[in-house]
Amino acid sequence: MARSVTQDMTVGSPTKLILKFSVPMLIGNLFQQFYNMVDSIVVGRFEGKDALAAVGATGSIIFLIFGLTFGLSAGISIVVSQYFGAKDYKNVQKSFATASYIIFAAAIIFGIIGFFSSRWLLELLNTPASIIDHSDIYMKISFAGILGVASYNGMSAVLRALGDSTTPLIFLIVASVLNVILDLLFVVEFGWGVPGVAIATIIAQFISGLGCIIYALAKVKILRMPLKEFKPDKEIFRKCIRLGIPVAIQNSFVSVSLMAMQGVINSFNEVVIAANTAAARIEQLVLQPSMSVGAAVASFTGQNIGAGKIDRARKGLRSASMIIIIFALIMLPVMYFGSEVIMGFFTNKDDVEVVKVGVEAIRVTSFFYAFVGFIFVTRNFLSGTGDINIPMIMGFSEVVVRVILANVLAGFLGYHGIWWSTAFTWLITAFVGILRVLSGKWKNKSVVQTSQAME
Repeated sequence: MARSVTQDMTVGSPTKLILKFSVPMLIGNLFQQFYNMVDSIVVGRFEGKDALAAVGATGSIIFLIFGLTFGLSAGISIVVSQYFGAKDYKNVQKSFATASYIIFAAAIIFGIIGFFSSRWLLELLNTPASIIDHSDIYMKISFAGILGVASYNGMSAVLRALGDSTTPLIFLIVASVLNVILDLLFVVEFGWGVPGVAIATIIAQFISGLGCIIYALAKVKILRMPLKEFKPDKEIFRKCIRLGIPVAIQNSFVSVSLMAMQGVINSFNEVVIAANTAAARIEQLVLQPSMSVGAAVASFTGQNIGAGKIDRARKGLRSASMIIIIFALIMLPVMYFGSEVIMGFFTNKDDVEVVKVGVEAIRVTSFFYAFVGFIFVTRNFLSGTGDINIPMIMGFSEVVVRVILANVLAGFLGYHGIWWSTAFTWLITAFVGILRVLSGKWKNKSVVQTSQAME
């Protein structure tokens, strides 16, 4: 009998289910961030601040392209979770088959676009001449390996929709350990520098994606089907695209805002760029619990909306919100008082100015962790209900606010304004999501209900 890795989230304590789902997801997210952190730590400590800045200057652009495939995965996850909650297992299989075609095609298209536009995008962001060549090669290698990233995220999105956050974790841990070994081998032993960390990362990501797919197909009975039936379904394809495109656009909005921010950051010197790179890596690590709880809320909400349990979905949101608040209160003193020690991991002992600037960035944003947590929770809750346009609007508001504030505050406060623009962007975007949840207009957005109404 196949190992049961799915989880019915329509019964049982919402808080316990969300925590049970979130913990493996959190560990997985931490390891995924570990990918990027190891890249930064290795190049920062062994190659210097210019190499660290070169890797950091690519982050917003890579997220722009990768975020489009992640958005499609999120839309697919909504469809799968609602069908699973409704116990419509035939359509779960059709959704999985359709998703595979969508993710593969998207990865190829976006990878080609990213590969050939990398230099132009870096120039658009005023990337300093001293680092642009290294940034360009890092991006090209990353986009060449996009299929591995897309495979892992697509497969893990399907499994999480079925309530399984453990299987993706297993292969992500293996890949993360491999990434560390390869980073050290390629950079320290072979002397490959920035290209070395990019090559190490795509090898590790490809292994995690392939391993996750093979294991899931072998162990998750509900996903197995005859090869002749493994083809896209037109109706489900339309649903996946209808739900996935707004999330992809939302991700692109966020990416555009980060690119605009990177453009402002690049107008300063390599010290500020390197400090922001390290601070952003640390920030992403701290935000992983919020992202994990948000992902749990998406699966929990999707299954319960599919089962017609609206009140239970709302209870899950309340439980998740309390988790977010408690975590933010715990992390505030840790990050505020420990920021200098943490920054030291990303720099060598001579980069005193980099540490000083990075510490300020961490201390400013640490007061706003609860608000960014609410962004993840409300956005994923609304996505899980099928109310997909509002998360897109949240992404748009994030672009507008971040771009305006970054330019205005940097004009008045210099590079100090960068950190405050991030903090206020989180605050304003969180309130957009909260107001939509309170409106109750998400209650009639279920994909399953729409399907049944048509039938």
